[in-house]
Parts: sequence; C-alpha cells; structure tokens
Amino acid sequence: MQNQNLKKSESARLRGIGYSDTLEIFISKIQELLKSGDYRITKRALVLLILQEDEEILRLVKSRDPDSFPLIGKIIQEAKNSYSQPLNYIVSLRRQQEASRISGRVMAFAKNPIVSLQERISRIMMNPWSGAPILLCILYYGLYKFVGTFGAGVLVDFLEDRVFGSYINPWVTQLVNSALPFKLLQDLLVGEYGVITLGVRYAFAIILPIVATFFFAFAIVEDTGYLPRLAMLVDQLFKRIGLSGRAVIPLVLGFGCDTMATMVTRTLPTKRERIIATLLLALAIPCSAQMGVILALLEGRPLGLIVWLGVIILVFLLVGFLASKIMPGELPTFYMEIPPLRLPQLSNILRKTYSRLKWYFKEILPLFIFASLLIWLGQITGIFGFFVKILEHPISWLGLPLKAAVAFLFGFFRRDYGAAGLYDLKKEGLLSGNQLVVACVTLTLFLPCIAQLLMNVKERGIRMGIAMSIFILFFSFGVGYLLNIILNLFHIVL
Repeated sequence: MQNQNLKKSESARLRGIGYSDTLEIFISKIQELLKSGDYRITKRALVLLILQEDEEILRLVKSRDPDSFPLIGKIIQEAKNSYSQPLNYIVSLRRQQEASRISGRVMAFAKNPIVSLQERISRIMMNPWSGAPILLCILYYGLYKFVGTFGAGVLVDFLEDRVFGSYINPWVTQLVNSALPFKLLQDLLVGEYGVITLGVRYAFAIILPIVATFFFAFAIVEDTGYLPRLAMLVDQLFKRIGLSGRAVIPLVLGFGCDTMATMVTRTLPTKRERIIATLLLALAIPCSAQMGVILALLEGRPLGLIVWLGVIILVFLLVGFLASKIMPGELPTFYMEIPPLRLPQLSNILRKTYSRLKWYFKEILPLFIFASLLIWLGQITGIFGFFVKILEHPISWLGLPLKAAVAFLFGFFRRDYGAAGLYDLKKEGLLSGNQLVVACVTLTLFLPCIAQLLMNVKERGIRMGIAMSIFILFFSFGVGYLLNIILNLFHIVL
C-alpha cells in the first residue's frame, strides 16, 4: 500500500500541474505527435509552450518534427476554439491557482491584515479616479516643466545662443573659410545646412539637453516602480484600442526614442498588438527630442499646447480603436507582478541616464552628420530643392509659409531635425500662433524618421512598413488641413 502511494506521488510529481479534462486531451494528442526526443525539456512542458504559441518553440518543433507540424497547428486551433479566453491565460491562471493552493497550506494570513502606507499609495496609483490625476501631475512636472521649460527652454537657449551662437559657430566658420578656399567644402562644413553649423549644433545645443532631461525624468519614474502601476492603470483603456497594459512599456519608451520602442514591441504577445503598437508609435508618439522642441515652441501658448495635446491624444485613441476593429485577432489579456514602491536612488538614476545617453548619441550623432551630408548632396544635385518644391503644395494647403517645407523634409531624416527647423522659423518670426500649432500637430503625426522607418520594415515586414508610411503621410496632412480649417472657421486665435 505504501509503495502504491509512493508511485502515485511520484506520478503526480512528474505530471506536474493538472489542467481541465478538455485541455489534457489536447496535451495528450500533441504529445503523441512529437517524435523527436532532442528537445531538452519534458514533452508535457514542451506541449504547454506549443499551446501558448511560443514563437521560438514553434520554430523549433517545425524544424524537428516537420511531418507532424501541420497537424499540431490544427490541434492548437481546435484547442483555442474550445475556450473563450486565450490559452496562455488559461494555463497561467491554473498555475496561479496551484501556487495559491500550495502557499495556503504552508503560510498563515492575518484575518485583518495591516495595510502599509506603501501599499496604500500603490493602490491609489492604480485606482482610475486617483491614478489619473497623479499621472497628469507626473506629465506636467516631469515632461512639461522639467523637460519642456527647463531642458528645451533654459538649457537650449543657453547652449544654442550663448555657446554655439556666440562662440563655436562664428569661430568654426572663420576657421573653415580661411583654411578651405573651396566654397563647396565650406558649405559642407559651415554652410546653412553644414555638418558643424547645423548637424553638430542641432545634436548638442538642441537635442542633448532635451534628451538628457527626459532620460533623467524617466529614470526617476522607472526607479520608483511606478511603470507597472501605470500599466495596470491604463489597461482597461488600452483594451479599447486593441492593446493591453503591457503595451505601456514600449509606448512610454517611445517618448524617449521611437526606434528603440519599436524594437521593444517584440515583447507584446500577439502579432495584432505588435502591429497596432508599431503604428501608434510611428504616428502619434513623439520622441523626447521632438517633443522637447515642440514644448519649447509652444511655451507661453497654453491654449496652443492644449490643442496640440488634445489632437494627438484624439488621433492616438481613434486610430487605435479603428485598427483594433479592422484587424482580426483575440482580445489581449494582461497580468503582471507588481514590484514594491521605493524611493529612487541617485546612483541608479545617473547610471541609467548615462547609459541611455551614451546609446542615444552613438546612434544619433552619425545620423545627424549623415543627414547633413545628404542635404548637402541634395542641394548640389538639386534633389533637395525638388522634394522641397513637392512638399510646398501640401504645406500651402496647411496655411504655413513655404519655408516650412524644408523643416518637414528635415523631419523625414530625423523627427527632431524637423522640429528644430520649426524652432528656427519661430525665432525668425515667420509663424503665427495658429500656424505654429498646425505645424506642430502635422509634424508630430508626420512620417517616422529614416531609422524608425527601417526598424518598422525590419520588425513588421516591407509591405506592412511601407503601407504604414503611406497611410501616415496622407493622414498627417489631412489632420493638419482639417485643424487649419476649424481654427479659421471659428476664428480661433492661439
């Protein structure tokens, strides 16, 4: 009798967690089809990963059991049709139940547990009624005041006007003009679109202070443990646009760098979510550099800032909602372990800020120099002027000065390049309040930069990447045109 009990115990141990009879039937069917023994994990564990459609495991099974793979695919589909919820949710829920059962047998819980202050704050952050005002405060003080006013205002003004405008650019221009007798080479280095006077100036005088302040603010928020709570807060809203709270990580990262964020969409569980998140990143999420310059452009125009923000949020929700209705697929599920709240540590913040800045400039500075070279070549060959002429037509429909076409063309090389171009137009007094808001809205929604476009193609495929870009191009000008008409129709002055 004792031997029988030992055998049963050993059998249960080897079998692991038991699932519903229906799911166990599907597990057995797939186990019988797996002929290859070289998987290094038990067949049951392998089958559970197969049923959850783990992409790496599916590729492995396809390569090692090619004859059985089509039939395995049919069984997976049959199993999915048997449940109203995704299989990964069913499996995870059962595991959670078993973990709770085991912990309940060995742990004692107080009948009236004392809720710590830390836990109370955590619950307040995740409650929609109290969490939304907290989020707005973080956005206002973290992004608008710190990144927009201090980074894009105080620091940019000091570096661009005092450092580059008064010292570096005049000195370099004089040095290059005296050392190089060729006008062509002078224009390459210190001309209107020169590598130093434009590329290096934009990178260090405009982009560096904005990106640095954003990454510093982001590191503070990240180190407190707020991001998982933000994910729980926005989960229900995101489900309306075909995403889950898990998507908050790549979308928030998009405010730092959309190219990096597009790569992080790999963490989303379904192809549908990855496509929707990629589209929204390319369309309605400005990177930190572009957003910082736009905040600086709209500084002192609170109504203009509200209109810009309102239009971008509306586009984000509308396009996400329509994309979720057009694209077939399962409703997203979301569950996440919430880490404890903690006070941010300065060493962690500085380390994260430094590493991200280092990565950003390793990527961005060559692109700025490369963009300056392309613009210089475009000027010599006349191609740059040709594309500017093409853009002048839709630019005029937006009610903007024709010079803004150059800024939009810059925006294709780098989003922040385009915003910095508008910054120059504003300093020259060529943009009214209404024109400034229309330009900022259109440029925010405009084509992703070359780096992000290439990443879209790499992650989503060439057809999907190009289709997204064509849609974004026409949609951005359409929204800008409509906004300009509304402002003029109702005589709104921003």
